[in-house]
Formats: sequence, structure tokens, C-alpha cells
Amino acid sequence: MTVLLAIGTGKGLFLAFSEDDRRSWEISGPHFPMTAVYSVMIDRRRGAPRLLAGVTSSHFGPSVMTSDDLGVSWEEPDAAPIAFPADTGTTLERVWQLAPGTEPNVVYAGTQPSALFRSADGGVTYELVRPLWDHPHRPQWGAGFGGQAIHTILPHPHDANSILVAMSTGGVYRTADGGESWEPGNKGIKAYFLPDPWPEFGQCVHKVSRHPSRPEQLFAQNHHGVYRSEDGGSSWESIAEGLPSDFGFAMVNHPHRPGVIYAYPLEADGKRWPPGYRCQVFRSEDAGATWQPLHEGLPSDDHYGTVLRDAMCCDDAPVAGVYFGTRNGEVYGSRDEGGHWQLIASHLPDVVCVRAAAW
Repeated sequence: MTVLLAIGTGKGLFLAFSEDDRRSWEISGPHFPMTAVYSVMIDRRRGAPRLLAGVTSSHFGPSVMTSDDLGVSWEEPDAAPIAFPADTGTTLERVWQLAPGTEPNVVYAGTQPSALFRSADGGVTYELVRPLWDHPHRPQWGAGFGGQAIHTILPHPHDANSILVAMSTGGVYRTADGGESWEPGNKGIKAYFLPDPWPEFGQCVHKVSRHPSRPEQLFAQNHHGVYRSEDGGSSWESIAEGLPSDFGFAMVNHPHRPGVIYAYPLEADGKRWPPGYRCQVFRSEDAGATWQPLHEGLPSDDHYGTVLRDAMCCDDAPVAGVYFGTRNGEVYGSRDEGGHWQLIASHLPDVVCVRAAAW
């Protein structure tokens, strides 16, 4: 079994490979040195995996790079793969998310400013999903601490016309007609920082995830608040009880076991370190009814690492691996679904994205 762990950082992309059931790793990089890599996708819908990386150069600007040889070489179109139409008067600042669509060769990109782009050629060129950009709510979407961006894209696993996106700030939006119309899906998610804490939209949702075999069951980490939806985002209920804090960024589904989820709580929005300075992942095996701390093998001394919204993931091996990276430049992995952890890499630039796949 080969396992690939792609690690996006503020100064480039690192690729870690394991051939011995994730006991040891060989790491290459940085690819694209001195560029911020906030989004990575490992596309295995073809014969050989395709890697896609959303890179942001302070000199050349943002782009999407692709590799069909596991990072040995990379390609970029002659023209910018993602660009706003001239009549929008807008320029692309960053690609925050790359996600495979339900249909073959379809790839979605979420950007800053908040917009959704669609590719029909495997992620080489993209077109703006105009109805979401033209939504009447858009002028009121705000910017979170990291910027105004669509950072979550969840195409329905069985219905190509159904897509859910989430943004900071703005919250959750959904389409059931292939992107022709969009509606907010934030009922029950609190925005404590607004005059009306229960608005139709305007929430600062940090991440949403779901399991493909239960597409109507969703989990969300909000800017203070952890939630579950059983109706595809029409309504949400809190599942924060049992966690040391309801603030954080990451929310990850187990690849095989519906209702098993992972989170990495932080103390508060103004104190972005683990509660009690303890580095630990929390797992729920009952869809958020109860939570269990996982820390065997993780640092036991005071720890101040922040795990960002895309800096935690699972691979899809028969016994799933779980991974997370911190802004301290550390990457940890578990080959037994969180029971035990090992340090995979350290002294990297700040980690902003991790993605993994096994084959």
C-alpha cells in the first residue's frame, strides 16, 4: 500500500510518501518554494492520481498547478486557470479549496473573494458559477480573520445537481439545480458577533463535512459552535457538549464509518491554542453525542499549535490514517484511526492544508 500525504504550507508544498503501512515517511519539497499553498486535491478518478495545488505567489499571484506523476513535474496553463470575468471588476486573491465533483473530470474551486468556479477538464481551466456570484446576499458577505472566502465545497455524492458550500463570512449555501439558484442553510447556527445572533446568513462557518453514505448528515465547526444537521443543512443542532471548547477550525469525517468525526478544539477566538495548552484530537463515534480525547504519542508539555480548517484529514486505507498539521510546522499522523500518534514532520513552515490518499 502506498500512502501519499500532501502538506500545504505558507512557503510551499511538501509531499510525504509511505510504503510500509505509514510507519516511516519520505518527504520531498518544498515544491513551489515561497508560495502559500492553501488548497490541495488528490484526484484518483483516473488511471493515475492527479495532484492539484492552489498556489499563491506574492510576485506572480494565484494559480492552480497540476501533476500527473505524483509531483515529479508540474504544469500550469498558459492563461490563468481561474480568473474573474472582466465585468465583475474583481481579481482572484487565493484558491482556498479544490474539490472533486460528482461527475468525472469535474473539479470545483472555492476562492477569495467568495466565489465558486467549475472545471470540466480535470482542473485545468475553470468558469465562474455566476448565479452564486450574482446572489443578492453577496454584497453583505463579510470577511473573516483570514479573508472573505469559500473554503468548503461538498458536491452530493449521488446527485450532481446538489452542492453545498460554506464561507467566512456568510455561512452555508446550497443548490439543488446544478448551481442555477442558491439558498442559505444556516438555521440553528449562531452568529454571536451580530446584533441578531440567529440571522438567515452572515455566520462565520469554519468547516463542514459529511460521509458519502449519509449525505444528509452534516457536521460543522463554526466560529464558536459545533453543529450537526440531519436534513442536508436545512437545520442544525449543537453537539459541542463534551468538548473543552466550541471554537476551532477543523471538522473531518472518518472515510468508512458514518457518524465518526474528528475535531481539534482551540480555547477561543481570542486565544487560538488548545485548551489547557494540551495537544489533543477529539473523536466522536456517535455523531457528536459524546467525545473522546486522543493524545497518545502527542506532546505532553505545553503546546500552542493551531490546526486550521484544512489542516486535518483522513486517508482512505482499510484502517484509516488520521493526520493534522499545525502552524508551528509540525505534522502528526495516526495509523490506527487516532489511537496512537507519531510525528511525521517538524520545523516546516506553517501548515495550512493536509490531504491524504492510499492505494
